[in-house]
Amino acid sequence: MRDFIASQNSERLRQRLTGAVRIREPQAFSRLARSLLEMALVTAIIARLYRMLVLSRTASSMSAALALAIGALFLLLMAVLHLSRFPLRDWLWRAPAFAAAEGAFEMVASLVLIALSREPLGTGAAHFGDWPGMAISTIVWRVLTISIFAAILALIVKWVRYTILRKEHAAWSEGTVRAGIPGEALMERRASRTPHTDPLLFEERRQHNKRG
Repeated sequence: MRDFIASQNSERLRQRLTGAVRIREPQAFSRLARSLLEMALVTAIIARLYRMLVLSRTASSMSAALALAIGALFLLLMAVLHLSRFPLRDWLWRAPAFAAAEGAFEMVASLVLIALSREPLGTGAAHFGDWPGMAISTIVWRVLTISIFAAILALIVKWVRYTILRKEHAAWSEGTVRAGIPGEALMERRASRTPHTDPLLFEERRQHNKRG
């Protein structure tokens, strides 16, 4: 019985850790974060416009590198916002799918910027002839970066959950064994006081009394 209670406590703890901390958020934002295509579209538009502003407005290379690093953090944050809505086993395909969709949408936005002569490339503006190479490079880097980041994050999450679960399970199991269940000690005391009577001997004694 005590082992059963300990296992139930462990299962409840596992569910609590899996659910993590839930924060109340607008329903529209929750739907957006769960949609792979919509989240990738919003991320792509913001990321491409941010890149255009950084490369066209920033003079020094150091400032541009810092600004692009901030843009990369934004990209990873948006990926985490989407992946956090799903279990870890779904990250295996959702991370590269999100990255590929984001890269594709970003290159569609790049086409619009090229048509407006606002897509920077090096020290000048990009042209339609530059777009295929830019598209391949962007999508490949998005898939590699987000997939590797998601794999590392998944390993960290699993390790943290395992560590917390092991410590909590040990503490809960020890407390359960000490506390037991209500009435368990009384049942054990009554059982220890009750003599172990053989039912066959009892039946023989009853028949003997009837004969006498």
